[in-house]
Amino acid sequence: MILDDNLLDKVTAEAEESPRRRMNFNLHDSLDAKAQRLINVLLPGTIVPSHRHRHTAETYVVLRGKMIVAFYDDSGAQTERFALDPTIGNYGVQIPAGQWHSIEVVTPTSIMEVKDGPYTPISPEDILD
Repeated sequence: MILDDNLLDKVTAEAEESPRRRMNFNLHDSLDAKAQRLINVLLPGTIVPSHRHRHTAETYVVLRGKMIVAFYDDSGAQTERFALDPTIGNYGVQIPAGQWHSIEVVTPTSIMEVKDGPYTPISPEDILD
């Protein structure tokens, strides 16, 4: 499979139809796969709460678009902020396991997202109020 503009355009169209304002296209075979690899298209206005993944690091690589990734401490104070925009040479971010983080989508953005599997839904104690 080639990852090209046609695929990103297709997933973007699906995100535009989604009430969540985002859509993913899984590259892994199942939610039990040891590596969760996916294209994630995020549109301005999507809500991604500040959260953490206790047992896996997470990597984002921006294929197109612009977004902000923010890191927080346990009290909810922002500790770092990264502007991801391939046109300025900022392509991605590595998020350590257990790191509180959130995103803000500036323009329609397509990312390659990778984390260890199997897929585990975020539990309420892993969402920062």
